[in-house]
Amino acid sequence: MRRILKFLTSRMVWVAIVMMLQVAWIVAAVWFLGRYYWAITVALSLIGLMFVMYIAQEWYNPAYKLAWSILILSVPILGTILYLFFGRGNTIIAERRNHERIDHELYPLMEQPEGIMEELSETDPAVARQFAYLYRTAHYPAGRNGFTHYFSGGEEYFEELCRALRQAEQFIFLEYFIIERGCMWDTILEILTEKAREGVEVRLLYDDVGCIWLLPRDYPEFLEKRGIVCRRFTLLRPVMSAVFNNRDHRKIAVIDGRTAFCGGLNLADEYINRKERFGRWKDGGVVIGGEAVWNYTAMFLGMWNSIRHTDFDYGRYRAESGIRKGAGALDKEARPEGYVLPYGDSPLDHDCTGENVYLNILHNAKRYVYIYTPYLIIDQEMAVALTLAAKSGVDVRIMTPHIPDKKLIFMLTRSYYARLLNAGVRIYEYLPGFLHTKAFVADDELAAIGSINLDYRSLYLHFECGALLYRTEAVRELKEDFVRTMEGEAMEVTMEFCRKRPVYEKVLVSAMHLFEALF
Repeated sequence: MRRILKFLTSRMVWVAIVMMLQVAWIVAAVWFLGRYYWAITVALSLIGLMFVMYIAQEWYNPAYKLAWSILILSVPILGTILYLFFGRGNTIIAERRNHERIDHELYPLMEQPEGIMEELSETDPAVARQFAYLYRTAHYPAGRNGFTHYFSGGEEYFEELCRALRQAEQFIFLEYFIIERGCMWDTILEILTEKAREGVEVRLLYDDVGCIWLLPRDYPEFLEKRGIVCRRFTLLRPVMSAVFNNRDHRKIAVIDGRTAFCGGLNLADEYINRKERFGRWKDGGVVIGGEAVWNYTAMFLGMWNSIRHTDFDYGRYRAESGIRKGAGALDKEARPEGYVLPYGDSPLDHDCTGENVYLNILHNAKRYVYIYTPYLIIDQEMAVALTLAAKSGVDVRIMTPHIPDKKLIFMLTRSYYARLLNAGVRIYEYLPGFLHTKAFVADDELAAIGSINLDYRSLYLHFECGALLYRTEAVRELKEDFVRTMEGEAMEVTMEFCRKRPVYEKVLVSAMHLFEALF
């Protein structure tokens, strides 16, 4: 009974009820005007057609445009209303201008270190073009002579993150999609509280929707009493709004501007297998040290100030170049190596940065591309790139979960297997449980790892982050982890497996494909 009462009085239920009342009011208004049914239907159909024509000329992904067009033309009233409230996530002018203003304050501090592009061009022109793309379009520079280490599981990531946090001397910036109270977060919170008492500046940014069921509404006030400055990304309010679609899906920790963590891990116990959900949870992340950390610092400050502008001297958070020794994983041979380019992706521009990084890796691979992804809901561009690489002789292998966290999404993921297998792509499922790592690795030289899934929400609707790594230790570690997992903990998918899918699943998925860009 106590759980039921807690559920019924939760903020999510309250918001849902208010939003349902708004929908009911709209439906009632339409019903009241029922005597003018035919005139209203014709008018709304014409309005719906105008919206479809407008959508057709927008910069959206074709599948996204098709899904909304079908919905609007099928049910003009409902479809148009839903599009107005939820379909225009990257056309919110005020939101976009706010982020652009902060970006332009940071751009003068995002200069490319001298000589890097020349060095890359001499080593590998294709990789140089990839780095140049990220600098010219997303304004993220590359760093050299840093340090990287790949974490093949949440347990090691958690241990090293705690060690690095304990050694903070100036500031700690944390930006996560999900935070849930338990062993992982309680341990980190204790460290953050102690560092705040020592005078370290501690900031926490989390997504309000991602934590709606997990943290109380007044949690920022609770943290403020502990000396931790906290902000929530896009507060969930009981008003239907297009901004609900644009979530802050990033997972970033920056310590003193010298050490940064990034990957697929949120701050909750299932990520470190202290709580079992969907079998054994496998997740991946990376820690970097050196001048490239500045990109994550700037990324955090950009998001932080887009919520409430309080920083004007961004440069004071920029550490001097060099590797910070003694920060957990950095203890092991902190030697200079390779090139690192941390990057972010925003739904408020016309560049699908995360997808373009993945596509460029596929287009330029010579021998192999190995891919970890929890979701495989791909658009035509990604499907063509995967099949073209495989048909060209590149060894393309994809690993997905065997135990899903979302059954309908899992059905969609499996629906792509047959097409990819026919092209020569090899597909594996991680047998012990749920695989949450998001990573590409190619040719023992290039890798991308971060928070970016292979689905429409990550690629087009969310704020995301990643790291492009070239000839660093983490590239080798990621490749070795994939091979080890593939050989010891994975099942290779066959065409026979695809043919045995239940008929009801095939029928359901066929219908879902029309609207998969909206999931």
